[in-house]
Amino acid sequence: TAAVAAPLLFEAIAGEALRRVREFNSQGLASTVWAFATAAVAAPLLLEAIAGEASGRIREFNSQNMANTAWAFAKADVAARTLFEAIAAEALVKIREFNSQGMVNTVW
Repeated sequence: TAAVAAPLLFEAIAGEALRRVREFNSQGLASTVWAFATAAVAAPLLLEAIAGEASGRIREFNSQNMANTAWAFAKADVAARTLFEAIAAEALVKIREFNSQGMVNTVW
């Protein structure tokens, strides 16, 4: 939100996204968690739901979505072991797709 505090907006988005998380594609999942982490807005229920959804659909993620998701969960200081294990396994399969920044973000 361009450096403007908007807690009610984030709260509303978190609630609606939580209800609709299964509808999100891989980019939507990655972008949502990235936005909350970047804005330093805590949304533990939403991040938990995204971690579960992303873990089960990690094969749909391209290298950038995996890197952004890994970075965002690390930045948000959310322990999502199953998600990180899924990202690690899939990153090995898609390692040649990662650019240098993506590799760094994934292991950050």
